[in-house]
Amino acid sequence: MSMTDAIGRVAEIRSTLQQLSAVPAAAAPAAASPGVLAAAGSAGGNGSDFASTLAALTGTGTQPAAAATAATAAGTGGTAASGKVLDAVQKYLGLPYVWGGNDPAVGLDCSSFVQNVYKDLGYSLPRVTWDQMNSGTEVPSIAQAQPGDLLISHDGGHVAIYLGNGKAVDAPQPGQTIQIRDAWETDANLTTIRRILPAEAAGAAPAPVADVVAAARAAQASLTGAFS
Repeated sequence: MSMTDAIGRVAEIRSTLQQLSAVPAAAAPAAASPGVLAAAGSAGGNGSDFASTLAALTGTGTQPAAAATAATAAGTGGTAASGKVLDAVQKYLGLPYVWGGNDPAVGLDCSSFVQNVYKDLGYSLPRVTWDQMNSGTEVPSIAQAQPGDLLISHDGGHVAIYLGNGKAVDAPQPGQTIQIRDAWETDANLTTIRRILPAEAAGAAPAPVADVVAAARAAQASLTGAFS
């Protein structure tokens, strides 16, 4: 790296430090991987590489269009759980409700629909609602329900799958088909909410702005020391 390049990069870092110092706490960036942090502290590379690194550190990059579209369609923030449940549900939409039905080629009842969806997801559930209502772990309230949770109502007489964002899917009753609908379930009319899917591993905590600033300062110090 030439002296001119180094001076230019130091100027970029200083400018970035000023911008980062002005970022409010609520805009804390997403956690960076060790590789990104290492790149930030490296004296090698050019200005555009460093700018890209800082963009990754500060979370200023643009969300891929496909991911944004999926998140919007799910209406649940695009979590892995919601995506898996939606994928598993798709092939059953439009199938008729059949009391006691357990044949996806003919029709399903509410508990058989749930059993089949979770079988596709790799989980074994009992056949009937009265056993399903004792599966998994209990969720205290609808406000804490997550995509994939079972909404069991009518003292175990009916089960639906919560999809998030106020939506649920079920095999409703004779004469109707499996469909996604507005969730009418409330804490008052629910018998229990059961979580079958394991809680997703908590992501790393967002890196505080102060840490990002420190990384940029370290990079600046290494450059300044190299040419002092």
